[in-house]
Amino acid sequence: MFDTKVALVLRNDLQGWQSLNVTAFLMSGIVAQTPDIIGEPYVDAKNNMYNRLSRQPAIVLAADAATMEKIHQRTLNRGICVSAYIEEMFETGHDAANREVFAKLAPDDAKFVGIGIHAEKRIVDKITKGAKMHP
Repeated sequence: MFDTKVALVLRNDLQGWQSLNVTAFLMSGIVAQTPDIIGEPYVDAKNNMYNRLSRQPAIVLAADAATMEKIHQRTLNRGICVSAYIEEMFETGHDAANREVFAKLAPDDAKFVGIGIHAEKRIVDKITKGAKMHP
C-alpha cells in the first residue's frame, strides 16, 4: 500500500518511560521532515475535532547497542536523514540542551538509543537488518 516505510528503532535496554519518550521524539522528527505523512483531522459523531495523525503506520523495532551502531552507520553511508536520540539527551531538560549535548559528540562517540527512519521500504529493511519487533 505504501512505497515508503517508517521504522523507529529503539535500543533494547531502555526503561519503559524512556522507550515511550524516545518513540514520541523520533516520530515528531519524521513528521517534521515529511509533513505530507499527516492525514486529515479526526471528527467524532458529535463533531468534536481531534488532531491529525500519521496516515502511514510506523513499525517499532528493538536492537542491542552493537546493532544500533550498525544501523546508524548504514544511515550515514546511504545519506539518509534520520531522527536520532542519544543516551546523553536523557540528562538534559530541554530542546536547546539536547542539541548542545548532541553537537558535542562525534557520530562514533554518541550512544544512540533511538533512530527514526522514513525512506523507501527496501532501503529501510536493509538499514534495519538485525533489529527485531519491539516487545
